[in-house]
Amino acid sequence: MTARQQKISGTREWAVAGVNCATGCPHDCRYCYARYDKVVRKAELKESEWQLCKIHPEELNRQFPLFPGTVMFPTEHDIHPQILDACLTVLKNLLAAGNRVLVVTKPHLACVREMCREFGDRQEQILFRFTITARDNTILRLWEPGAPGYEERLAALRYAFEEGFATSVSVEPMLEAEFVHILVNELMPYVNHSIWLGKMNKIEERVSCHFPEITKDLKRIQSFQSDEMIRIIYKRLAHNKLLRWKESIKKVVGIPQAQQPGLDI
Repeated sequence: MTARQQKISGTREWAVAGVNCATGCPHDCRYCYARYDKVVRKAELKESEWQLCKIHPEELNRQFPLFPGTVMFPTEHDIHPQILDACLTVLKNLLAAGNRVLVVTKPHLACVREMCREFGDRQEQILFRFTITARDNTILRLWEPGAPGYEERLAALRYAFEEGFATSVSVEPMLEAEFVHILVNELMPYVNHSIWLGKMNKIEERVSCHFPEITKDLKRIQSFQSDEMIRIIYKRLAHNKLLRWKESIKKVVGIPQAQQPGLDI
């Protein structure tokens, strides 16, 4: 990589820009990079404050430009019932400016229904990407304690698909890498764009290990995202044309890295 080249990773693999309207998230995911940034690295919030989710009113009145590519909403919080109205307002403003929006969320079915109802005439501008990291609700409750369970996320994916929207899934991090092929098979009937797989990144920095259950399960996750296991997963699923691979996997299996942001490939 030359000095002029930028590393394309994280949300930049998917979008040229990210938009948010709040700080904090009641989903309280143990591996969340935004949570780590605000609570641990910058100490701007206490851990208990992160879960409250504070709306930024100025973002609701923001007039957005037409971005030179897909814009992701949100990137540092999630879309959940407490702030749904604010999220709808921001989405309306982004879409009104002509933007193509990648909506990324651990989906609450009620929120997805409302977004589909509100933006049914804007389908060509929206790509839903639902984060579904495991099938086992015990694992989901451990790592994503405030987020919806598997059945609700799957129902939300199916609903958006049947309403005619473009649908994709992010399985990042793979919380059940040992069974990710089963998860992919269950998701495929309701995905018309892509399914992204990725590892849990920067574990030593970001993961909150205040509970012995987390420490114990982290060993399982690390063992199943070793280079050897990643190569096995890739070999098993590489034929699937819906599959996409995040930078953390591309590095292991030798796929060239994206050379510019927002390619979504």
